[in-house]
Amino acid sequence: MTTRESVNRLSPRRTRRNQYRGLRGKVIELIEHEFEEDALYIHLRFTDRTELCWRIRTLAVIEEANLSDWRSGNFEKLRVFVKNERDRGA
Repeated sequence: MTTRESVNRLSPRRTRRNQYRGLRGKVIELIEHEFEEDALYIHLRFTDRTELCWRIRTLAVIEEANLSDWRSGNFEKLRVFVKNERDRGA
């Protein structure tokens, strides 16, 4: 068994939705990445002067951080330290 066969056997099946139509046969001239505005940009530039670019962002949001009394069993909020931005306008 070749390495490619073993990788294909272990990989999940590929489906059409994972393919980028119109890219088959293009030749990559340059691959670059950069961080800008809290995002990672990955640029694949082809010899025909076209480019495929992925913009990847992650977002971790603290909905709320609070201090509460757990001894009473009702977790009464004593103080709110952080409240989500979208809740501030309300």
